[in-house]
Amino acid sequence: MRDKNFLVENNARRIWHPMAHPAEMQANPPRIIVKGEGIHVTDIDGRKVLDGVGGLWNVTLGYSCDPIKQAIADQLAELPYYSGFRGVSTGPAIELAYELTEWFKPEGMARAFFTSGGSDSVETALRLARQYWKIKGQRDRTKFLALKKGYHGTHFGGASVNGNANFRRNYEPLLPGVYHIPSPWTYRNPFGETDPARLAQLCAAALADEIEFQGPDTIAAFIMEPVLGAGGVIVPHDSFMPLAREICDRHGILMISDEVVTGFGRTGAWSGARLWNVKPDMMTIAKAVTSGYFPLGATLINDKIAEAFESDDTSFGSIGHGYTYSGHPVGCAAGIAALAETKRLKLDVNAAATGVALAQALDRLQAAHDIVGDVRSKGLMAALELVSDRATKKAVDRKAMARIADAIYDAGVMVRVSGNNIILSPPLIITAQDTATIAEAIGVGLAAA
Repeated sequence: MRDKNFLVENNARRIWHPMAHPAEMQANPPRIIVKGEGIHVTDIDGRKVLDGVGGLWNVTLGYSCDPIKQAIADQLAELPYYSGFRGVSTGPAIELAYELTEWFKPEGMARAFFTSGGSDSVETALRLARQYWKIKGQRDRTKFLALKKGYHGTHFGGASVNGNANFRRNYEPLLPGVYHIPSPWTYRNPFGETDPARLAQLCAAALADEIEFQGPDTIAAFIMEPVLGAGGVIVPHDSFMPLAREICDRHGILMISDEVVTGFGRTGAWSGARLWNVKPDMMTIAKAVTSGYFPLGATLINDKIAEAFESDDTSFGSIGHGYTYSGHPVGCAAGIAALAETKRLKLDVNAAATGVALAQALDRLQAAHDIVGDVRSKGLMAALELVSDRATKKAVDRKAMARIADAIYDAGVMVRVSGNNIILSPPLIITAQDTATIAEAIGVGLAAA
């Protein structure tokens, strides 16, 4: 690596950062992270902070997971790459596909299609949903339904089903035939409803109404995050996803569960669908499948969809889709090792237990600071929504959010700001004491505000 002076001089000069304005990055260069160890990262100035973001929801096993590093090194020595296109398989891809379908057998998953990450996985699910209906002879089923505030990646398909204008407006027009319904967000919703169970019913009714309006025979799939992540950690009432599943079944519509964030234990269950006791038709996964150590994702498919493709004898069953790095042997080796560690350490159990401690600590912050309008969490995914006035729920402005995040960082914890939300998604190996450290640093930032 080049020396410190070179890195500081060239920071944000030759690189454009995701989800950021290039001019803002040049005016205020971002932090340069140079080391990760355990649940901490160290910046170029030597400051060591607890990573309350977990990389980007994905570093579930922390930065010192030697079994994953060894698996990557071993696979690099044996076979660093080969294409997974027609006619070729690799051992790690075969093994990981088996492990994933066994892992998510309770959700009904039977096949895996490998991708390079979450956006790819969503794009794959949307394509396969349309293709499924072509195989079934229902070629008018091309539309998609999704939740407002939902996040499904950055490809044109994923951006189209995204329910947040921040990820859409600059790239419109997007994919036609995509329609959004209100999300079951108790703090802010168009119904003025504060009862989570009643709100779930209202949102489910809105879904049913939109289906009737569009025509059930025109809709390919409904996609949702079981817990909405980037939209602000919106936790539906436990009845909402089952209600949505029942409505989809009633009209023959596929359900896609976007588990890119919620998969592999973050909610306190191995998947968000399992948390809510739902069997989707497809699941999208990425992030924690390798704990962030290698770019890898997958779209998982149930028996119903698999049977339609595999019994088809026309060109409609041929998958004309894929990525150069689909089933990358090094990525799959990393995934096999990550799943073994994830299971051995029972990260779902730890996320559930430490998640309770984190939620309690954040509730205390809300009681102590008027700037905290709402606290939302499930397992080890959490958000504090900051407002300048609790009565009107007016959001804290962008500059103030940046100052608060800087103060929290100076107090020893990295957090993520999304709109007027402080987002937390720490590694799933953290302890209750670590949650206290996170809350203490956030308290310092809130006091500074």
